[in-house]
Amino acid sequence: MSQPGVIVIGGGIAGLTAAALLARQGVPVTLLEAHHQPGGCAGTFRRGPWIFDVGATQVAGLEPGGSHERVFRHLGIQIPEAEILDPGCEVDLADGSEPIRLWHDPEQWALERERQFPGSERFWKACLTIHQSNWAFAARDPIVTPRNGWDLQQLLGALRAGTVASGLLTGLTMADLQNLCGCAGDQRLRHFLDLQLKLYSQEPAHRTAALYGATVLQMAQAPLGLWHLHGSMQILSDRLVAAMQRHNGHLALRHRVMAIHRCPKGWRLTVDSPGGTQQLEAEDVISSLPPQCLAALMPEDLPAGYRRRLDQLPKPSGALVFYGVVKRDALPNDCPGHLQRSCDDPGPLFVSVSRDGDGRAPLGQATLIASVFTPTSDWCQLEEEAYQRRKGTMLETIRSQLNQWLGLDPSAWLHGELATPRGFAGWTGRPQGIVGGLGQHPNHFGPFGLAGRTPMDGLWLCGDSLHPGEGTAGVTLSALNACRQLMAKRGAPFTLA
Repeated sequence: MSQPGVIVIGGGIAGLTAAALLARQGVPVTLLEAHHQPGGCAGTFRRGPWIFDVGATQVAGLEPGGSHERVFRHLGIQIPEAEILDPGCEVDLADGSEPIRLWHDPEQWALERERQFPGSERFWKACLTIHQSNWAFAARDPIVTPRNGWDLQQLLGALRAGTVASGLLTGLTMADLQNLCGCAGDQRLRHFLDLQLKLYSQEPAHRTAALYGATVLQMAQAPLGLWHLHGSMQILSDRLVAAMQRHNGHLALRHRVMAIHRCPKGWRLTVDSPGGTQQLEAEDVISSLPPQCLAALMPEDLPAGYRRRLDQLPKPSGALVFYGVVKRDALPNDCPGHLQRSCDDPGPLFVSVSRDGDGRAPLGQATLIASVFTPTSDWCQLEEEAYQRRKGTMLETIRSQLNQWLGLDPSAWLHGELATPRGFAGWTGRPQGIVGGLGQHPNHFGPFGLAGRTPMDGLWLCGDSLHPGEGTAGVTLSALNACRQLMAKRGAPFTLA
């Protein structure tokens, strides 16, 4: 293997995007992926005739001006076939009230929330104002966590009066915003916010940054939207791989990075591969791994202060994910593609249901994926017998909840299996099977978060632990920022159209 100018570690959407963008700029780049296929948490797996999305089941950023659309257009990639989710989600508070539907049409959504949460319109208008300011700001490609003069110039160049005004809310949570807008007493609204925000920020309303939460709550509405891909989520990865290889980028599967060291040319990586242990060198390295991995990978070259910063990061969550298949005629007639329901045991469930003919299951059948957050240590520290027993119990608990919620007869099930943090650790290589990035608490959001430019020259970060957070659209932006910083360092800055 030739010695590349840049090595990208990790073949999820962030790493693939970074590698494709650099290859497009003419940079010799090799992407190292430990698994046998690219995609990471946005990949897929097959069970007989069924295809399951591993983690991510919906996509944002395919609309004109969205992060995926901008990057794909720059790379000359055709946007995958997809349909808008309308409603984007149906949220059942499990209190006997009618579910809340997140309609794509803003006027329809305004009527829905007025009916569901009377007296809260001031809060929703504040969210919309913040969202519009944030979205315009993000479209100017700022470096939100500046670490040198060039970064700061990009940030200042993206600021406008509205951005500065909304910046006054930087230290506030979504619960604070609810209080300021005079609807703090609406516990049903708080319950809804807790459920939705937990999906995107891994935090409830009283711990989610207002600037983050106000934006993600608007993602289902036009002119944006949430999308359901035909085929599977894997199509995003496949098209990024094709774009990277078209520009002479190299993808090395089953190549696990074991150590990173400084060397005269920049960085030397020790890599476990099918051909044995290899030593690869590069001037720059972009890591899309969780930043917590760096302590083990760089025992000698990680600065003490940065190591302390990483050690103090909040502990991310793990997930239990149930992958099932049911007869389609057993589902409710009006069953939406994405549902969320409050639940004490095992916790609030987020459910994705395939569409007939979308390639995930034979006609007349539907894949059904249900996920819930869980602490990782609870699963990764169990002895094998206790682990298998608990896994079986949780599988049946989740399936029982789905039977009750969707009115399913036990005979409707054609398949069912459960993935735990231990399984995700094996699939993704993430420490203890953590999912998503850092919780979007005000103390860790935006300018207070980790920067893509690390204190070590030539080592860059991207992924869901960087601004603007998790989700394929978010990690795409983090990859774009890392590539723009790297190319600026090399004297060849670039921007997307």
